[in-house]
Amino acid sequence: MSRTFVVGLDGASWRLLDPWIEAGDLPNLALLRNEGVWAEHRSCLPPVTFPNWKCYSSGKDPGGFGVYWFERVDLANGEITTADSRDYRTAELWDYLNDAGLSTGVINMPTMYPPREIDGVLVCGGPATIEGEYRSIESGYTYPNDLADYLEAEFDYRVHPEPLISSNDERGAEVEEILSLLDARFEVALDLFEREELDFMHVTLFYLNVLHHFFWDDTPTKRAWTLVDEWLGRLSELEDTNLVVVSDHGSAATTTEFYINEWLAENGYQARQRTIEDLFRPLGINRENVLSVAKRIGIVDLLAETVPERIQQLVPQSAGVKRGRKLDAINLDGTKAVASAQGPIYLNPEFDTQSVAKQLIDDLKDVSDADGPLFTAVNHGHDVYTGPYTSEGPEIVVDQRPGVHVNDGVGGGTVQTGPDRWAAENTPHGIFLAAGPEFDEQGEIDPISILDIAPTLLVSAGSDVPSDMHGEVLPIFDSTPSWDRRDPIDPEKRDDPQQDDHVTDRLKQLGYME
Repeated sequence: MSRTFVVGLDGASWRLLDPWIEAGDLPNLALLRNEGVWAEHRSCLPPVTFPNWKCYSSGKDPGGFGVYWFERVDLANGEITTADSRDYRTAELWDYLNDAGLSTGVINMPTMYPPREIDGVLVCGGPATIEGEYRSIESGYTYPNDLADYLEAEFDYRVHPEPLISSNDERGAEVEEILSLLDARFEVALDLFEREELDFMHVTLFYLNVLHHFFWDDTPTKRAWTLVDEWLGRLSELEDTNLVVVSDHGSAATTTEFYINEWLAENGYQARQRTIEDLFRPLGINRENVLSVAKRIGIVDLLAETVPERIQQLVPQSAGVKRGRKLDAINLDGTKAVASAQGPIYLNPEFDTQSVAKQLIDDLKDVSDADGPLFTAVNHGHDVYTGPYTSEGPEIVVDQRPGVHVNDGVGGGTVQTGPDRWAAENTPHGIFLAAGPEFDEQGEIDPISILDIAPTLLVSAGSDVPSDMHGEVLPIFDSTPSWDRRDPIDPEKRDDPQQDDHVTDRLKQLGYME
């Protein structure tokens, strides 16, 4: 059975890549499409990093694991909290490969922090691993824990870039740092793949999509894709190895910024109350301005070290307050609906949610700009999600038109504008490509679902498919594989993320530990 190397490219879309491929600027990607099989895939709603990398790795939509965006919203208890790896109640692709006796590496994967034990190596990725808006973590992001020492000593490995990019005017050190990090992701993944003789490797390039957001198809983004293409050419030369390229979602040039909570307030679905942010806003003080000044005079690290995070969070973003601070600005007693960005809307159970949902869906369908309706669909949550955690999800989910950015800031005052900070917005149209010994040379096939990728990779590795994966096994193999359905792994019964003696001994032999 061949080994497999998966390259996860956050936000990658054929919409962006096709012109560069046709111009001959990405020759290795073009060659892989000719020698393998490729398609556009449809991601789950909302089309964002959280939850779609977990949709990929679990073969389930968010109703199957219980996380619907970066935040968890509980209006019954008046809470909004940030999600991390412990909130995803599901086994994943690598768990089933491990159960079949195969070793795995997972590098820079969002949704995996804090780390847990796998049979192989795990390096957590952003944005979940960030401690504060202005700094990066320095330890505790790998399994085994000591692996971080090796990565930092040998590769100058960093989870997050410093300086962080915060505007599309920053084309110098911020862009160079992201390019350096992307290169390091590949170097680390290939090093661990070869040194540990792993059967399966997945590496994610999260900050690639940050360049999409700020620059879309401009020079910084093209430089990053040139780097990616060079690495794909190098990886395609690995002996007896399948090379798979996937994204969590796609992207498109931003045309409209829609501030959904401001719209909810303007249309009687949300009541407001004053917060400390209301004192900052008339003075022109917001997080973007503060960060820009801090960068200019070189005190970003000083602010991160001396200003408590709870104080940092009091400075509003230009779009208004976000995450848990939203509920400080919202009077829940008079509020029927609260939105997360890019799709999910939660209804207050103190009201008649059935009638509120009906009216709200009708009203949102009528929202438009000069190019037409902002949403291609406005859905009931139970029509979008399946699985045991659907009841914890949003009651309403919008499917935004490509180019529309749904922003969940509270208190900014504006309902709809042209592009703001982001030059490009997420879309549900991602990419999939597979080439190598196990796969047929079919070229382009019909669009697939992101949920199809995990069961297909399991079968390509000779493993059976758990019965709770919703995706299909794609008919893309060089020869018809034999496989069956199997019982799911209970995520509660996985090993605790503690380094055992066997792993420690193996790392010592490989030179990672003294």
